[in-house]
Amino acid sequence: MTRLSVNINKIATLRNARGGNVPDVTKAALDIESFGAEGITVHPRPDERHIRYADVRIIRPLLKTEFNIEGNPTVQSFVDLVLEVVPDQVTLVPDGQDAITSNAGWNTLEYKSLLSDLCDTFHKKGIRTSIFIDPVPAMAVGAAACGADRVELYTAAYAEDYPKDPEKAIGPYFETAKAAKEAGLGLNAGHDLSLENLAYFIRTIPWTDEVSIGHALISDALYLGLEKTIQAYLSQIRKK
Repeated sequence: MTRLSVNINKIATLRNARGGNVPDVTKAALDIESFGAEGITVHPRPDERHIRYADVRIIRPLLKTEFNIEGNPTVQSFVDLVLEVVPDQVTLVPDGQDAITSNAGWNTLEYKSLLSDLCDTFHKKGIRTSIFIDPVPAMAVGAAACGADRVELYTAAYAEDYPKDPEKAIGPYFETAKAAKEAGLGLNAGHDLSLENLAYFIRTIPWTDEVSIGHALISDALYLGLEKTIQAYLSQIRKK
């Protein structure tokens, strides 16, 4: 069964736009759990423009579901934070410090030495390690060679192409997911997954372990409310 992990960065962005503590990010994370989500994802960046390192430290001991921290491990403060709070999972994302959002996956062949060292570092603390990759089968095989436990498929291209031709859009993702499975890796997916395109993705790649969804889900919650939105996403995941 695919698990839903909700990325709460957008809630933090709203809070930071005004200052103060409205909305309360910690309360939101706990409410999201109570509404049925099976995990919480955060992506702290060095400029702390959305989720802050302090948020991560506060949230970690309060969560009852899975905690996933994603970010750029070439930033030492990120690595130090992950080793300090020991989440259930760390997702390694090669986004630049000035990136608005994640925009590419790792080349796991070119960066094998770096990624292997990072996997070893996080494994020593018992942290499951996932590598963010583009839908290229060789990148999944490369991630396995680095010692990763999972890969997360960067699904921006799928989301963009889905309205025009779902079957064509899912093609490279299916092949990469198959390569990951054959290499013994778990499979996550995230970026621009939505109520429109989620069910088809899961139906086509049913061995997906986890989807991490933030922007679309929080946007939908403006109209539906947070609890109903989470239930709607869970319904899409479970749709046959």
